[in-house]
Amino acid sequence: MFGGTNLELEAIKALQIGAGFVDLPPDWLVDRAPTAAEGIDRLTNVQYDVAIVTPPVSDFAIEDLLDRLLSLRRSVPIVICDFSARLTDAVRCMQLGAYDVAGPEDDATAKIQAAAEACRSRAAEAVSEPWREMLVGTSPAIRRTADVIRLVARRRATVLISGETGTGKEVVARALHMASPRARLPMIAVNVAGLPETLLEAELFGHVKGAFTGASQQRIGRCEQAHRSTLFLDDIGDLPLEVQTKLLRFLQEREFQRVGSSETIRVDVRMIVAANVNLLDLVQQRRFREDLYYRLSVVPITVPPLRERREDIPLLANHFIAKVCSQENIALRRMGPGALAKLRGFGWPGNVRQLENAVEMAVAFSGERELLVPSDFTLTGGPLLSSTLRSIALSDAGLNFEQTVGRIERQMIEEALRKSHGNKTVAAGMLGLKRTTLSAKLRSLAAAG
Repeated sequence: MFGGTNLELEAIKALQIGAGFVDLPPDWLVDRAPTAAEGIDRLTNVQYDVAIVTPPVSDFAIEDLLDRLLSLRRSVPIVICDFSARLTDAVRCMQLGAYDVAGPEDDATAKIQAAAEACRSRAAEAVSEPWREMLVGTSPAIRRTADVIRLVARRRATVLISGETGTGKEVVARALHMASPRARLPMIAVNVAGLPETLLEAELFGHVKGAFTGASQQRIGRCEQAHRSTLFLDDIGDLPLEVQTKLLRFLQEREFQRVGSSETIRVDVRMIVAANVNLLDLVQQRRFREDLYYRLSVVPITVPPLRERREDIPLLANHFIAKVCSQENIALRRMGPGALAKLRGFGWPGNVRQLENAVEMAVAFSGERELLVPSDFTLTGGPLLSSTLRSIALSDAGLNFEQTVGRIERQMIEEALRKSHGNKTVAAGMLGLKRTTLSAKLRSLAAAG
């Protein structure tokens, strides 16, 4: 899937850290740093195609060195060449973020060259495909998503993006839009769950003056705003059945009528929708139209939960650190020893959004420190859910499922708000929700009493 980067045009530039030795081709440009401190200094100031760690490294443990190198240059792959390494050691190093490990029976040069090729190919992708930078990660799942985007970006086919809350479905939608010829115009995004049911039709299709109480002037809807661009509908599973019928007609004909008007308006819109629930389950429950489902899922993309692509955690964490520090106009922070290990060991029920919130809070807690340490990261989610579930007892007489689920939801939201001292943004991060989704749930709970 990589572009045609010709490595023969320029010698591979490698950094070798440690007292060990690997016999590399003579035409490579190799800098050698016998100590970790010297290697860190070189990697800070020079761009390399690959970093090679050759134990022993006297001044750093391997896991701490990996943490530091990844925090410095997340784009540079790290290959560990340890000819006394056991399989369990190799697996552990890969889990900590190493690109590859060369053991006693491996061709170390081949593994190092493969890592350097991957690094250069990613750099070529970034130049020719700027949207690829939005999909942070090198896991197989992220690469498959990029492949699908390349295949369908230039077409008008409707795309259904599925995945748990917080996995980055809107990021995938924006990458798809950026890769398309429609990128010259902004993508129009609508969070279905964040809007009252009574306003959804008018939000999508617009309305004329006097169409309903409060319609004091004509308004252009999101479908019309997205003419010659992309319309993204998030949380599509929350769309009321009445509006589903009108959306189906819009998808079939690419035309609609504003609320209160008989005038038919035609537009050229590319539709992308996202769902954090199984729409087929909603079809079975008669809460979602089957014909609409098949209209929406022309091109399905599934975004995996963060726990299934843990190899991307170091890249994502450093991406969010750079983003937060830039927004706050402060010096760049970096991950200290043990911090990445803590992030990798967590279950991330809120997925990538929860990781972003955790990084933002860690940067705030770090004060003036350059290093982020494990205690800076407040990770919640698992205990919050398990303590609530322990209060449920299923008797022989059964229970009211809807009421019980509603009670669990209310308890979790109340506990998150208590722990965040009423801060809805922080509470939403704890629950792996968007702030608008949390606000919609709070309105629903208030209406229910």
